[in-house]
Amino acid sequence: MRENVLSMAAGTVGAWWTGRLSVFWRAQIVGWGLFFLVDLVNRLLTYRSFGVALSVTLLITPCLVVVSAGMRTVYTSQALSNRLTPHSIALIGVLSAGAAAIVVAVVFAFRRALDWEMPYWGALEAVVVPWIHYTLTLAGWSLCYFWIHAEMAEQAEHQHAVRAEAEALRLELEELRLQLDPHFLFNALNGVAEEIPEHPAAALAMLRNLTTYLRNSLDGINQTIVTVDAEVEGLSAYLGVQRARFGERLRTRIHVEHAAGGRRIASFLLQPLVENAVKYGRREDGLDVHIDIRAEGDALHIQIDNTGTLEETAGSRRRRSGIGLENVRRRLDLHYPGRHAFTLGDDGNKVVATLTLEGEPCSGS
Repeated sequence: MRENVLSMAAGTVGAWWTGRLSVFWRAQIVGWGLFFLVDLVNRLLTYRSFGVALSVTLLITPCLVVVSAGMRTVYTSQALSNRLTPHSIALIGVLSAGAAAIVVAVVFAFRRALDWEMPYWGALEAVVVPWIHYTLTLAGWSLCYFWIHAEMAEQAEHQHAVRAEAEALRLELEELRLQLDPHFLFNALNGVAEEIPEHPAAALAMLRNLTTYLRNSLDGINQTIVTVDAEVEGLSAYLGVQRARFGERLRTRIHVEHAAGGRRIASFLLQPLVENAVKYGRREDGLDVHIDIRAEGDALHIQIDNTGTLEETAGSRRRRSGIGLENVRRRLDLHYPGRHAFTLGDDGNKVVATLTLEGEPCSGS
């Protein structure tokens, strides 16, 4: 029972600490709390009396908390842009000296009223030395404030940019999925219609592949991360439709290593590469499209190759930037920042796209 009460109390305090208090006041409490302990030890060595040392420290620390909060109000109202300019440095110096003077005046009056003199110090030393000490303390606090505030502003700006980039890519991905190639759909449906009278089984298989492809393309718009098996399901359906269209002129092979099938991957990442392979591949002697996916450690190694060339030659279709290649590169930067490699090249007869994806993909949201 006691443990439950303590656990509930700790949970309540934790919720209040993270929910009710701003980052500034949490930093204030921690920072000045540490100062309190150091200052208490210092005064204990000076006064040789724990009661006097504790009393003076209990007076000074709240004063420093209050004046530092006031200094923060001035800093935020001056629109200093979190940068240390000559103007902001001068303002730090003036405010620190002025606030230190207020603290010294309060402490000096308090010690005079209770007749607590600093051992071996004269009246001038009892004022000047603490004033210099508190001026430096508040100046250091001000520099820390500017540094932390600048770091937080930079992190907030970075997070905002990442969210904006993720939303832009999500919309671009949605547009890619919705802008299905009308010729592909027309030819696929026309092929289904032609096969129905004489080959109903082939027409049904083609229609099922088309349905699977459309389902993967449209239903997963908001699903940014899928398994490799789910991604390959859409690729297989797409290639199945294309094989029905082109017949023996299109030969495909998909190999997914067992260990790679359950890995997570950014959705719709491979589809543009496969579409490019079919759209721009050389078909006069038959088009071969091969997909190989394997796992090695925490990395996925993916290779997509097709018959053809990147250069425009007689009998080949001109390969431009291709459907979604720029989107692929941008999504790689978003989902695998600094943890991916993507190359596209050819050896004169075969175009090869290789991907190396290390670790789990970021959600991008």
